Amino acid sequence: MGFFMKKVNLNYLKAGMVTADAIKAKNGQTIMEKGVTLDRQSILRLSFYNITDVYVEGEPEKETDAGQKHNFTPSYSQKVKSSQQFQTFQFDHSVALNFIKNNFENYVFHNQPLDIYGLLKQTTVLFDSCKTSLDLFDMLNNMRSYDDTTYAHSLNVALICRRLGKWLKVDAASLDTLTLCGLLHDIGKLRIPEEILNKPGSYTDEEFDLVKKHTQYGYDLLRDLPLDPHIKASALLHHERCDGSGYPTGVSEDIDTYALVVAIADVYDAMTAARPHRPPLCPFQVISLFEKDGLQKYNPKFILTFLKHIAQTYQNNRIILSDGRSATIVMLNQNSLSKPIIRFDDGECLDLYTTSDLHIQSVL
Repeated sequence: MGFFMKKVNLNYLKAGMVTADAIKAKNGQTIMEKGVTLDRQSILRLSFYNITDVYVEGEPEKETDAGQKHNFTPSYSQKVKSSQQFQTFQFDHSVALNFIKNNFENYVFHNQPLDIYGLLKQTTVLFDSCKTSLDLFDMLNNMRSYDDTTYAHSLNVALICRRLGKWLKVDAASLDTLTLCGLLHDIGKLRIPEEILNKPGSYTDEEFDLVKKHTQYGYDLLRDLPLDPHIKASALLHHERCDGSGYPTGVSEDIDTYALVVAIADVYDAMTAARPHRPPLCPFQVISLFEKDGLQKYNPKFILTFLKHIAQTYQNNRIILSDGRSATIVMLNQNSLSKPIIRFDDGECLDLYTTSDLHIQSVL
């Protein structure tokens, strides 16, 4: 007997359902093949890519009472996405993004002046719409889609820089400068061909050498403008690292302090965005990567402050482990922020620091 193909909303997908057709991202990239048996992890992956409906194999549904047919518990992410706050943030984010895109392109390609005041205002209004750190990172994490652009990345980095600046307790003027550092750090990428920037596979050595030139291009674009020197330095130096492993010059000392803040926000936003070969990483996966090989690359005060506050943001959140089990974060481990103490639904607690084969796969 053949199967029926039916369209199912993401909220109603269940483990055991089988995809009846390949599932593609907005850009056409296949993210799940036909014939895949869904589990909790794969359904979360679809959510990360903002897939709303899926064709699955099945028989025609019998009419049952609405309560039985729609008996599901939405995830934390689904609750965020359905909230009025998220809908408003999404609209305001797109408005700010359009303003940034027009300003950048008019400046770079048509020699029109940059509206620095307008760029800062658009960003700060969007930032102020989020009352707490959790609000901001909830909004950014749930807006993730595969087709993140240079403009979206620049706006997100500016928002993260502003939040980190507040955590570092910098003054108001420095906070505005730091926000502009984040917003303008990648403007040099407009000088790189789009087919290179958006290439789905790995760069060749020649292509990567070209991409790395965006730091010099950015500095050149900003050099003669009446901007704070930290903004120009951040465009040039945000890929430099404290261990000398960065570019364009591989320096390890005397890196502009604002550029060091931008570097952290830049990497965090990149790792929590979707890529052709993977869905977005969850905050605790990113923290783990920073802990494994990143701490010596960044200013100790800046990176430790950032990671501590990111981890605290998700205190008491529901999570899914790498083995598929769900639990709640109950306490952070200060020596290993990516491995907190968790509590399962039956009341049993587990210190992830004591396990080498388990990690947090996603935040619900």
